[in-house]
Amino acid sequence: MNLFDVYPLFPINIVEGKGCKVYDSEGTEYLDLYGGHAVVSVGHSHPKYVKAISNQVAKLGFYSNSVINTLQSELAEKLGKASGYEDYSLFLINSGAEANENALKLASFHNGRKKVISFKKSFHGRTSAAVKVTDIPKYIAPVNEGLEVTFVEMNDIDAVYNELSKLDVSSVIIEGIQGIGGIYTPDNQFMQKLRAICTETGTVLILDEIQSGYGRSGKFFAHQHAGIKPDIITVAKGICNGFPMAGVLISQEFKAIYGQLGTTFGGNQLGCAGAIAVLEIMKEEQLIENAGKVGDFLISELKKLPGIKEVRGLGLMIGMEFEQPVKEIRSELLFEQKVFTGVAGTHIIRLLPPLSLSMEEAQEFLIRFKKCF
Repeated sequence: MNLFDVYPLFPINIVEGKGCKVYDSEGTEYLDLYGGHAVVSVGHSHPKYVKAISNQVAKLGFYSNSVINTLQSELAEKLGKASGYEDYSLFLINSGAEANENALKLASFHNGRKKVISFKKSFHGRTSAAVKVTDIPKYIAPVNEGLEVTFVEMNDIDAVYNELSKLDVSSVIIEGIQGIGGIYTPDNQFMQKLRAICTETGTVLILDEIQSGYGRSGKFFAHQHAGIKPDIITVAKGICNGFPMAGVLISQEFKAIYGQLGTTFGGNQLGCAGAIAVLEIMKEEQLIENAGKVGDFLISELKKLPGIKEVRGLGLMIGMEFEQPVKEIRSELLFEQKVFTGVAGTHIIRLLPPLSLSMEEAQEFLIRFKKCF
């Protein structure tokens, strides 16, 4: 049997990682400025994380959600304190797309409405409802087309109000910072007005913090830069440093009803142990503060470089847009300078390193990057 050919692959076999470095099967070292799609939050093979995972799997890796799992409660308590959402509830699942599916579903259960507002250039996942609120038409199969979604321009509050004033929209879903779309951050004033209009019209506000959350922006959630509180927040990627895990943070306005939501693997013992370790590491090593400090330095230095049209982002979620396609620059970075980065479209390079990226590693990246153009 062959693998289904879903992704174009670089001819590199990564077999080991430590901190912000990864190593291929030939022993070549690479500086990781991508974190496996923003997934590696506290660094590769962090000893505390490895110990937590190892100790837990030696005792019990999994049992079903039909019994008490005190690790889930411990995780919820620590996440509430770390994020400032102690009065919210937590539902644990396995992936970002699944988190958004459940958020959209919960919103519709809550107010009985069907329509959804999303934003142009958005990305929320590849499953049924999540892909329909993603602004990439080629990803949407005919079977996904039933959900009624309206896409509006980011920061166009009048367009949002025109839709929500009809009082038939279930939810608005928005990324804290658009990732796949090119690292676009909503204006703080827009976010504040959006929150007010959603409240006024009984519309559920869903913040997709799957890529922008968990400290990446220099605050625990990117929307906290605007000083707002959404009704539902979705998280994944960095929540467990590479172990498949996701969550939905749910305000007190929502009532849990048996049977509406459920999961087989979500919140399993092994994942919870890893996720608890991630939160503890982030606190002990002040990784949110580090993301803000190192990210500010990188953004400032990148803005000084000629040849870059625009530098965008917050913390360690950075996009560099070029006038020309970036394929050659990215390839030289990877194969000549041994640096992993990401892209958004054809003209944007994305940086999404572990939050533990040091100032010295950031400076080393800049030295290597400058050799590519």
